[in-house]
Amino acid sequence: MTSDLTCGIDIGGTKIAGAVVDADGTVVAEGRVESPAADAAAIATTVAELVSDLAAGHPVRAVGVGAAGYVAADRSTVLFAPNIAWRNEPLGADLGGRTGLPVVVENDANAAAWGEFRHGAGRDAEHQLMVTVGTGVGGGVVTGGLLLRGAYGVAAEIGHLCVVPDGLPCGCGNRGCLESYASGSALVRAAQAAPSPAVLAAAGGDPARITGPMVTAAAVAGDAGAVSLLAELGGWLGHGIASLVAVLDPEVVVVGGGVAAAGDLLLAPVREAFDRELTGRGFRPRAAIVPAVLGNRAGMIGAADLARG
Repeated sequence: MTSDLTCGIDIGGTKIAGAVVDADGTVVAEGRVESPAADAAAIATTVAELVSDLAAGHPVRAVGVGAAGYVAADRSTVLFAPNIAWRNEPLGADLGGRTGLPVVVENDANAAAWGEFRHGAGRDAEHQLMVTVGTGVGGGVVTGGLLLRGAYGVAAEIGHLCVVPDGLPCGCGNRGCLESYASGSALVRAAQAAPSPAVLAAAGGDPARITGPMVTAAAVAGDAGAVSLLAELGGWLGHGIASLVAVLDPEVVVVGGGVAAAGDLLLAPVREAFDRELTGRGFRPRAAIVPAVLGNRAGMIGAADLARG
């Protein structure tokens, strides 16, 4: 029987995914349930039940949780979550009591970054920046082989780097954040404002029904308007990455998230903007910009590895 198994849980606003993972990052068992996001107690109950189901027949020794929110330095308390009913929630202690296992809680983007660092696209690096491009822009930083968490546990909220002072409003309450220009939500907003015929047709003629995957699919099929929208988004993302690399100096930048499914239609303009804007370009080693490889399992695999200690 496989040894040194831990359980990784990825809690989002719409679903809770979990997996039993071995020390090599191999998923042994996995499952997924709907997230009762409006009820903190129900979330804990649901997670505990999922852990119990996953651990049946597997000697799981600890649980790692990737939570979509601000996780305190104690790696147990969720200080705040924008889309889940957590406010100073003692999630780790609660789950530990329910499961009888040690529990480590981490921000979900940090957990995904750690998964890619340990078992994915960054596994040969010591210094990694990960950027996730989905509904918003998230990410995580590994420096010297350690996850950067900051003094209070809430470091690496890279989507809220200001790229345009007094720019577009952001869901965080500020204006001009990278997330407002380089996220899936920004892509949809731009497509709805000026839809190409192919994207509009995919939405049944109603701009309000346009989604990010529709834009990506149209771009992959060669639609010039959709390709242009992805290139604009990639330019903003490359701009933000250049600023972050100037501060962090990673060996590799891993780009993941749903929008990254566009491949080089996104990554090529990201690299072009990065190469154009990086401070000291031509006189310093260049960080590689590569796609993530673990997909939607990255958070579970990373959380499980963090639980291993």
